[in-house]
Amino acid sequence: MDAGPVLWVLRQSLELESVRRGRAKPMSGVMKRMGMIFRAKANKALDRAEDPRETLDYSYQKQLELLQKVRRGVADVATSRKRLELQLNQLQSQSSKLEDQGRKALALGREDLAREALSRRAALQQQVTDLETQHATLQGEEEKLTLAAQRLQAKVDAFRTKKETIKATYTAAQAQTRIGEAFSGISEEMGDVGLAIQRAEDKTAQLQARAGAIDELLASGALDDQSGMHKDDIQAELDRLSGGTDVELELQRMKAELAGGSSGDRQALEGGQDQARPQTQQQPQDTPRFDKQ
Repeated sequence: MDAGPVLWVLRQSLELESVRRGRAKPMSGVMKRMGMIFRAKANKALDRAEDPRETLDYSYQKQLELLQKVRRGVADVATSRKRLELQLNQLQSQSSKLEDQGRKALALGREDLAREALSRRAALQQQVTDLETQHATLQGEEEKLTLAAQRLQAKVDAFRTKKETIKATYTAAQAQTRIGEAFSGISEEMGDVGLAIQRAEDKTAQLQARAGAIDELLASGALDDQSGMHKDDIQAELDRLSGGTDVELELQRMKAELAGGSSGDRQALEGGQDQARPQTQQQPQDTPRFDKQ
């Protein structure tokens, strides 16, 4: 984020402080407007940078940390309760021992020792009562924390399931949106490709139009062909007509050759038949005769 707006806000804050001290004129309207603009831009930047999946993962992590703290609290309370139980066992053991000592002292006729033992036992009994009260309190706290930990564990498990469902749905929707944008051509990547194709098509159409315009201008004589190979429109028309005439003449010649060849073949065939007949008739006359000697 640019530091310019932040510095401006700090400067305006100093001016506002000066206003409060009576050193400058009030600018409450400008400050409110600037604060609103700054918050709007910050909110937009945060919204653009926020990923719901990361937010859900962070919330789940915080809930796990809270659950861990609750479990640690349960363990601490249970440890304190267990320590009180050990102290109670020790006090009760000492109380039983003092009671036995008092009985033995009475049996030996030492009432003073018995009285001392019972006095100490009474003091220990008061401590036992206090420890039992603390033990009951800690036990109640432990039960409450255990129940809270179980409920929190259930909520964390439910949140994890819901989190994964939301993440999967968000990922699928994001992929579907990207596919739709790609098909429609409104995505950033496909938009760049579409713009490149559009620019290429525009340049191609522009070049084709320019080439057609130059051909028309050359054909009309508005532009001169510097290579000397271009013909004007009159010469092009004459070449076209002469080319068509040559084709017609060649076609007529071929027809005449075909017609003449057919009649000549027919006459030659008939003449050959007429010549063949006298030869067959004169053949006996030309046969040589051999005289007998």
